[in-house]
Parts: sequence; C-alpha cells; structure tokens
Amino acid sequence: MSAKVLVVGDVMTDIIVVPEGPLVKGSDRRATVRHRPGGSGANQAVWLGAMGADVVFAARVGADDLARLEDYFRGRGVTPVLAGDADLPSGVLVTMVDPDGERSFLTDRGANLNLSSDDLPATLLDGIGMVMVSGYSFFAERPRLAVQGLLAEAKARGIAVAIDPASEGFLAEVGVERFIEWTRGADWLFANEDEAAALCGARGFEACVVALGAHYQRVVLKRGRHGAALGGRNGVELTLPARVVEMVDSTGAGDAFAAGFVAALLAGDDTGRAMGKAIAAGAKAVQSIGGQPS
Repeated sequence: MSAKVLVVGDVMTDIIVVPEGPLVKGSDRRATVRHRPGGSGANQAVWLGAMGADVVFAARVGADDLARLEDYFRGRGVTPVLAGDADLPSGVLVTMVDPDGERSFLTDRGANLNLSSDDLPATLLDGIGMVMVSGYSFFAERPRLAVQGLLAEAKARGIAVAIDPASEGFLAEVGVERFIEWTRGADWLFANEDEAAALCGARGFEACVVALGAHYQRVVLKRGRHGAALGGRNGVELTLPARVVEMVDSTGAGDAFAAGFVAALLAGDDTGRAMGKAIAAGAKAVQSIGGQPS
C-alpha cells in the first residue's frame, strides 16, 4: 500500500465561543471568542501533515480565500487541491463550548456545498494508498455524488477507503439507512459512540462494533474518556484506555484521532500501535482551543 493519503472534506472557519457561564437569554455574557481554521476534512489533513504523512487535501472554498488557504495548507505539510467558488463564501462554523468542554454547533457550509465531480477528478487517486472522506461530504446531494464517483474509482483501483460519519445530527437528518447505503463496503469506519449508536441502533459499544461490521470491513469507535475500540463483524478485537488530560476544547479531537491512526497505519504500524498513537493525538487535541494543531 502506498503511504500517501487523500483527504476529501470541508474547509471551515471555526468561531469558537467559550462563555464564562450559562447564556442569559436577552442579555450579555462575557466570553472568549476565537477564530481558528477548521472543517473536519481540513482538520484531518493538517493533523496528518503534522504527523509527517504524505497527504493531499481536496475541497472547495470561496474564491476570495483560495490563494490564502492554499498557502496555509502548504505551510502545514499538506498538498492542497482546492477549487474556488465564485458564488458562495468559505464555510463558517460557530462552536459554543460548555464549561465541561462539550460543544454545540451552528453550521454554514458555504462553498463546501458546491463540491463537484470536476473538483474530484480520478487523477487525484494516482499514487494514493488510502482515501479519507468526512461524512459531511455525504449530507448534500452535489458533494455526495462527487464523492461517490471518486470512491467507486478508488474501489476499482483497490485503494482503501476510510469514512468518518462526522455528525450525529446530520445522520438523523438524512437517515441512517441512506448513509449506510452510500458508504457501505468502506475498509474503515471511524465513529464516535453517539454516531455509532445512531448508525446501528444497538446498546453498548461491543454490539455496535458487530452491527457496523456487517457494513464496513473494520470499525474503530472513538469513546472519548473511555478510550477506543476496534473490531468488526466478529466482535471487538482491541480496546485501549484514554489518556487522562485536562480538556480545554474537544473540537477536532476525533479528527486528530483518525489522522493519528491512519498516519501510523500507512507508516507500517500494526493496529495496536496505530490505536495508541490515535489516542495520543486525540488527547493532545483536547488540550488547546481549535480543531487543528497550533
């Protein structure tokens, strides 16, 4: 397998709001407000670059941001293949961070909604060993059709595919059965426990691993403070505990985890070592504000 990875997904600007206490309807609340680069696909690509992986990132952004974002990704070890959209601006995500570090989101996907087949030519797969796709790319018709075409070509070439469901809320909106139909047969599924429960409807992570293993070759569950589990249709093969760290902001922790796992796997590590590096990456991510390494 080639050690080169192609990531397809959203580019967003994250506006991260950390209030000093509960919101007061109709009044003020002091807060820390920060702008950070984000987007699930972009986060994964930048984390992969920080880990020394050979990574290509394909996405669509507002035309006014194209040159700046290309420079940004190159500066972080990522080869960008970005399309500029003349009609829609780059996406924006507002993240509200609760005192316990958990988050709620307000999303304007902007130019990401216009990702097209022309943005994802088959030549993108030349020399690629794995394709990572954020679930956000499946939640609107135009990017979904573009990604499905690329994944069909990847399958024909024998290139491994990894899917991250990305959003429990959007899974409920589009329908679990549809999402599984669109992504069935992927080599890897990286899901947090809420996404996994939504997808399989089973109780307990062991049951979810088995249920999801009927649709995906290998299943990796990101279990937050409970660590992570790996398995498939025959059950859980490996569990590892989480690292105990102070959580500042969980934005991008799942993206860092997936990137850590894939970077290690493509570097030749076995799944146990890859899981350990994934957990370490996720732990590092939660210790600072934003979804990408500083």
